Amino acid sequence: MCPRRGAKGYNITSLPYRVRVYCNNQVLIPARLVRALGISNWKYADIVIRYEDRVILLKNTKLLRTRHTDSRQFTIPKHIRDQYGIKPGDEIEVLEIRRPSSIPPEGLTSS
Repeated sequence: MCPRRGAKGYNITSLPYRVRVYCNNQVLIPARLVRALGISNWKYADIVIRYEDRVILLKNTKLLRTRHTDSRQFTIPKHIRDQYGIKPGDEIEVLEIRRPSSIPPEGLTSS
């Protein structure tokens, strides 16, 4: 095993978990959770989040990745942010990450 580099990371290995929305409206899925759920190779997912008392389904959400880690990020779509008033710095709860109900063709954006 290679020596570990970089920051320690978050000790989150199961759902649900609470996380803050980044200033670019993205949400982190920590590497340990990605490995625990076995979603390392997924490009899209349906993600269920809770904001305040509302449960929101994000369908066919693109999972963004970096080169050197298993962590993923996803962007909360603008129409969802506007509809529910989600702002950077707000805390949300990720309740579920599951296989997408339908995968959009390459080149099209997810909603």
